[in-house]
Amino acid sequence: METVKKTKERESIGSRLGFILMSAGCAIGIGNVWKFPYIVGQYGGGIFVLIYLIFLVIMGVPIMTMEFSMGRAARKSPALLYQQLEKPKQKWHIHGYASVIGNVVLMMFYAVVAGWMLYYFKATVFGELKNLNTQEVGAFFSERVLGNVWPMLICTAIIVIAGFLVCAFGVKNGLERVTKVMMIALIVLMVAIAIYCCTLDGASEGLKFYLIPNFTRMKEAGIGNVIVAAMNQAFFTLSLGIGAMAIFGSYIDKERALFGEAINVAALDTFVAFTSGLIVFPACFAFNTGVDSGPNLIFVTLPNIFNNMPLGQFWGSLFFVFMIFAAFSTVLGVFELIIACTCDMFGWSRVKSCIIDCLVMLVLVLPCIFGFNLLSDFAPAGKNIMDWEDFLVSNVLLPLGSLTLVLFCVTKKGWGWKNFTEEANTGKGAKVKNWMRGYLTYVLPIVIVVLFVVGILQTFGVI
Repeated sequence: METVKKTKERESIGSRLGFILMSAGCAIGIGNVWKFPYIVGQYGGGIFVLIYLIFLVIMGVPIMTMEFSMGRAARKSPALLYQQLEKPKQKWHIHGYASVIGNVVLMMFYAVVAGWMLYYFKATVFGELKNLNTQEVGAFFSERVLGNVWPMLICTAIIVIAGFLVCAFGVKNGLERVTKVMMIALIVLMVAIAIYCCTLDGASEGLKFYLIPNFTRMKEAGIGNVIVAAMNQAFFTLSLGIGAMAIFGSYIDKERALFGEAINVAALDTFVAFTSGLIVFPACFAFNTGVDSGPNLIFVTLPNIFNNMPLGQFWGSLFFVFMIFAAFSTVLGVFELIIACTCDMFGWSRVKSCIIDCLVMLVLVLPCIFGFNLLSDFAPAGKNIMDWEDFLVSNVLLPLGSLTLVLFCVTKKGWGWKNFTEEANTGKGAKVKNWMRGYLTYVLPIVIVVLFVVGILQTFGVI
């Protein structure tokens, strides 16, 4: 009776649209903008997009379906969902605690990056980047932002406090309401900026570079490297393996089958990533700049373009609003998971969890902030603190967590195929088919292991 009571009292998402936008908002992040366009151009344009979409369907969607299913079946946060689904004396629940650690580490550096976006929005609105040349824009990022402790502290604190404040109002009245507005605004802003960039003089060359398959570039990069890059992007873009999707699954009803919902979320995530390319490549080609990867694209290359663009300050401000929304939607989703886990583990109220988690997070972001200034000399193996935090999440916890989820859902020693498919296929919409079982049981785990090994070897320069 006690379990039934807790299930009834658990918060829920108010609408299907809210569920899709919240899940997509958590998956959609800054990497969609600064990584996807660059690797598309690097690995052959349109042909890479096609390969990426294939891997998204055969890798990302199934694992997302598993996360949704486990969350909905257990009606618990990732910290405790395995205890509801595993058999007595099994140890699968260890991954639940690893998921909590993974999300905390993710926010230790992601909240800082979101703070960068906030600072650049302020700088763009007030014209601080206006009339700076290329070198001065680069120096602005390295000296005024990374090298200056107080702006980073203040902007990161604003992101952290605002995130927990929104979550304190609850799933429906806080998280869902704010995320809906942000995601709709994000899509509208992206489309508007993309249309404008595509009409710039010289933009057509950028569109050709981005959209038309280039087999020469693909051969130069190496067909094997292109396939691995597409697999990596399809896998990591949805941030699977640390329970980020499971928490939203725990808040939804059984009206819709979860395979179809996973397809919808993946499609929205891909739309944002693809549209970002319609902004980046036309703009870069119109103003004859290179297409950098990583932070330089957002904080050096694009600000230089906005400086030379008609109404550049206006479009630059809109761009950083959209970047704030992309970053903050992820922050909200992960903060919700952390709050739900602390509520489940310690029996705290939502408000108490928000206050304590917020204070802890304000401390945990400090190493990442200081890693660019006060602790800049601390760089084991040539990597700063943010790089190591990113490595732990992206190259260790995400792939190993995803492998654990897959094995738990398909093997008899875990939750099992029957239980997984019954939950996933409850409701209307696209469903998991029995013919998928062989692939999900034998092929997908091997693919994840390969990605894990390749990621480790690439990080340490072995390949």
